[in-house]
Amino acid sequence: MEGAEEELERRSKFLHSLIQKKKAVEQHEQNESLNVRVRASDMPFPLQSQAFRCARDHLDSMPPGKLDSKRLALALKKEFDSTYGPAWHCIVGTSFGSYVTHSLGGFLYFSIDKVYVLLFKTAVEPLDQ
Repeated sequence: MEGAEEELERRSKFLHSLIQKKKAVEQHEQNESLNVRVRASDMPFPLQSQAFRCARDHLDSMPPGKLDSKRLALALKKEFDSTYGPAWHCIVGTSFGSYVTHSLGGFLYFSIDKVYVLLFKTAVEPLDQ
């Protein structure tokens, strides 16, 4: 019986690895179609996809050659605050430096076209008075 359990575990791990590979390929294909390149992330794929789509939609709505980085940053922040709760922060530009502390699973740094986006979440704790 022990051999059967080991075989079942081995097959389960194999199937899980195939699913992960398929998800990674799909994610890569989506990134290519949106002209996105992930620079660093510990964010789950569904949240990354939402950030990419939101950024792409807002960039496409801007006049060509007229980047409004504040508007894009505000749109991403509001989208993530309303969907995933506070406190999301967003930095958008063509050249910037940063060093941030973020919540686990809440960090994404990517480029879309020639614009760089840093989106991250921090923990919010009530003030003791």
